[in-house]
Amino acid sequence: VEFRNVTFRYEHAEEDVLHGISFSVRKGQTTAIIGGTGSGKSTIASLLMRFYDIQEGNILIKGRDIREYGQRELRDMIGYVPQKAFLFSGTIASTIAYSDEAMGEERIRSAAGIAQATEFIDAKAEGMQAAISQGGTNVSGGQRQRLSIARALATDARVLLFDDSFSALDYATDAKLRRALAKNAAGKTVIVVAQRISTVLNADKIVVLEEGKMVGCGTHSHLMKACPTYREIAESQLSGDER
Repeated sequence: VEFRNVTFRYEHAEEDVLHGISFSVRKGQTTAIIGGTGSGKSTIASLLMRFYDIQEGNILIKGRDIREYGQRELRDMIGYVPQKAFLFSGTIASTIAYSDEAMGEERIRSAAGIAQATEFIDAKAEGMQAAISQGGTNVSGGQRQRLSIARALATDARVLLFDDSFSALDYATDAKLRRALAKNAAGKTVIVVAQRISTVLNADKIVVLEEGKMVGCGTHSHLMKACPTYREIAESQLSGDER
């Protein structure tokens, strides 16, 4: 995945919300995108999904501009987990297997395990056959988010895009999920949009945004030395020992 000098302005807006953004995400690597509220983080996720089209620059997957792909083809390539998870009515199993009704139980359980959903699923009397109401209103926010993550992991998508998808998880579950993801998503391209510094610490590359501009790019240790914006975010969230 590559963003090449991408500039974007929402319709009827007076100013651009992204200015000349360029970065690439290699297969098998995790790239995190972090920044304050209004910095443009979620806009990047929306542009990759082609919810909007850019005014300048290019977004490429496998060297091909995403505007050249059909919408279905593009979205089949990306396992997308939005900030606000939405679930359809059915069972837990059918929710996870949304991309393939014939999906085997082993694959469903594997995705649930990586997403740290197994414990609460097994605690239900009906297990995988427990009912999910429209919108997932009969499960907690954290459970809804984990099922949404499992649904994306169960697809054949080679790109996994998490748009602040770990925000409803406690820190321990977040850490477990990221470790399991690193172990089991080998060969996939992972993009994580986040506000928590702990979520992005171990990413191969961290892109730092401020007011729609890229003000830093690198590892945590590099950015702590070279990027004042990143260092300010880190120091506001981490204890001295964690930095």
